[in-house]
Amino acid sequence: MKDGIILINKEKGMTSRQVDNHLGNLFSTKKVGHLGTLDPFAEGLLVIGINKGTKFLTYLDDSKKKYIATLVLGQKTSTGDPEGEVLESKEAPFLEENKINSVLASFLGEGEQIPPMFSAIKIDGVPLYQKAHHGIEVERKPRKIRIDSIHLLSYREKEIVFECVVSRGTYIRTLGEDIAEKLGTVGYLSSLKRTRLGDFDVKDAISLSEANENHLLDPSSYLPFPSLEIQEDEDFADIMNGRMVYVGKDLGERIVMKKEGKALAIYVKVQDTLTYKPERGLF
Repeated sequence: MKDGIILINKEKGMTSRQVDNHLGNLFSTKKVGHLGTLDPFAEGLLVIGINKGTKFLTYLDDSKKKYIATLVLGQKTSTGDPEGEVLESKEAPFLEENKINSVLASFLGEGEQIPPMFSAIKIDGVPLYQKAHHGIEVERKPRKIRIDSIHLLSYREKEIVFECVVSRGTYIRTLGEDIAEKLGTVGYLSSLKRTRLGDFDVKDAISLSEANENHLLDPSSYLPFPSLEIQEDEDFADIMNGRMVYVGKDLGERIVMKKEGKALAIYVKVQDTLTYKPERGLF
């Protein structure tokens, strides 16, 4: 049985779950999961855990994501992308690039965003997109987001192509609609590509058809916590048996216990002590 993470450059038209299922069949396992869902119309980087690799997904850094998006002005769709019904048409004004740049810059920094109905967020245990498919719209609370960078790549007729780096939980479809509104019209995203997710870059990803066990990566080095290398067999036994460990110094809220560079477990600090207790085994 093979374990680890694999970087896939997802094609348009597939759901993230379909990619998981394909890899599950390839590696003969049901233990498959991904970090950060991509919509079917979107393409780009998916970080997928296989077998024991799924245990790492919760701890990998996905606080920043980078996208390239194409915003079509003049029409608004029910989903904010090409898959939805056209709800509104509005003339798209001729725009100077300095006007577009000014509007894009106005989104920089921290802000709030209301999640779209066509999203996987659950309310009362039901994903919003399921309610949306039945024509039900529910009130959504604004969520805090952060846009670290956003800039224009090209503008031609009614199409604006922009690149952005955003925080976890930011919906680029909603951002596109908000940009169009500030430009005095409506719009939807005709394409979206994720090019970076935390420490991972799409240039290191492979197509789904290329995937095999040789592309599995050990996620140990990607865990964003200080690590403690286990030297003694007795200490190794303590980790494998889930015992608390006295470290003797404050290494932060979480640490990774490793042996020969391979992550064994995530430990958390016991309050007001220099002792750490197991939070999750990774073996």
